[in-house]
Amino acid sequence: MRGLAAVRMVVGQGAMSELGTAVSIDHVATDIPVAFDAFIVAFEGLLGHFDPSVLGRLKADPEDAKARIAQMEGEQGLMIFGKLDHGALFALSGQPKRVLRYHVGNPLIAFRMTQLDVRAALYAPLTVLLYELDQVTTRAEYDRPSTLFGQFQNEAVNVVARELDTKLAHVLEKASAQAQRELG
Repeated sequence: MRGLAAVRMVVGQGAMSELGTAVSIDHVATDIPVAFDAFIVAFEGLLGHFDPSVLGRLKADPEDAKARIAQMEGEQGLMIFGKLDHGALFALSGQPKRVLRYHVGNPLIAFRMTQLDVRAALYAPLTVLLYELDQVTTRAEYDRPSTLFGQFQNEAVNVVARELDTKLAHVLEKASAQAQRELG
């Protein structure tokens, strides 16, 4: 990440300045030999599900909120923050596709990074795209967390990001194995 060019632009009459930095991101695409529906059931079943109402408890009782978040954790401590059926847009062309975009993470893990560098909030939670490649193959795509967070050049953040690399890969592998077992 070091040595990448930074560009500074002044916008308007000095009211704003913009700093842009080129970064290198490792994009991962994994073909999973499992039908889409079976993989989605396994993936969603492994992960916890985030309930945003817990955020309202943070000021009143941080320890209770932390305990409630911990109860939401699924495999590897991760949970689904949201799911978007991007495939629904293909109805516009009359060519349906099966494409789901997930936001996956854990607010407690995110806080470990954002308390060190608030810019880490740009990428927490992580984005995972799952789509049907063919009737027996699902593709998972995401940007490797360590390369997303690595741009901030904070070793303590990088340690957590490398943990996320492992956690996310483990969830995908386990969902694949579980779906394959279910299919028999």
